[in-house]
Amino acid sequence: MTEPLDEARLHAFVGKMLGDLGGALSVPTVRIGIRLGLFDALAQAPASAEELAGRAGGLHERYVREWAMAQAANGYLAYDPASGRFSLSPEQAMVFVHRDSPVYLAGAFELAAAMIEAEPKVEACFRTGEGVRWGDHAGCLFCATGAFFRPGYVNNIVQNWIPALQGVEQRLRAGAAVADVGCGVGFSTLLMAKAYPESHFTGYDFHEPSIEEARRHAAEHGLAERVDFRVAKAKDIVETGFDLVTMYDCLHDMGDPRGCAAQMRRILVQGGTWMIVEPIAGDRPEDNLNPVGRLYYNASTMICVPTSLDQEVGEGLGAQAGEARLAQILHDGGFHTVRRATEGPFNMVLEAR
Repeated sequence: MTEPLDEARLHAFVGKMLGDLGGALSVPTVRIGIRLGLFDALAQAPASAEELAGRAGGLHERYVREWAMAQAANGYLAYDPASGRFSLSPEQAMVFVHRDSPVYLAGAFELAAAMIEAEPKVEACFRTGEGVRWGDHAGCLFCATGAFFRPGYVNNIVQNWIPALQGVEQRLRAGAAVADVGCGVGFSTLLMAKAYPESHFTGYDFHEPSIEEARRHAAEHGLAERVDFRVAKAKDIVETGFDLVTMYDCLHDMGDPRGCAAQMRRILVQGGTWMIVEPIAGDRPEDNLNPVGRLYYNASTMICVPTSLDQEVGEGLGAQAGEARLAQILHDGGFHTVRRATEGPFNMVLEAR
């Protein structure tokens, strides 16, 4: 029997959809504004469209005016009809201007664009059950992913996550060997290397273009002598004797996370520590039906699950696996002690010994 239509619920749902579609359609205009420096220019002082166009390097006023009205309708900047000027609040600047802000979200818009670009490839996988190789999703998914995670890493790795581990920070200050597995373009590795100059760091990733970018970053920051970057799958790492292994937002992407856990146990010294940073998630699916879970489930559908299913075993954990399931994988790999060391709005940090 068909449930009768509730007009009030319909209108409420359509209202929600208008908000969602408005957010989706803002992706290209926000990316243009960031690339052309419009948000940066507006952060200097309020401006009319003509003034903003000139301040941003002589852009075309008509395009800038339409762009600015779109951002005002988005709520991403303010418009004063009396003066005809646009302005950016300190809070909005934290999201669109300040690169080291914990809530700088330019990378999130890049990630959304990459997901849309990869849509045909992922859609085909729904029919075949196959995966999409990391690096084949979109033009520069690995760049977008690095940009998305960077603000969280800048504001948490050294300040919150490593200090939450038992005895690890002291070990790093004295001099330790660290493997950063799944390092991507190397943001996490280099942040640790800067903070702990007595330690040596090796970043591993199976995506060669990411490692090339990481090596370039290491050279730019003068860290090439203490930081190595190598192309290798987690299960193929041959070096051993690490005091600390770190994994940032990548265990759930691996095809064989149990095999990976066993390998991490092998490359650690006796008494060593494995730090696993994963997306925050409850253990029951219904616990994740919230704004953060919404972001992660959508990204997981388009990126994490296809990446895992492309690899051997293809467990397809997804970005919302939850602590209990992850802890069981770590136990299966030979780690006797697993605890949640700390957490934040978007991540949980597990410590395995």
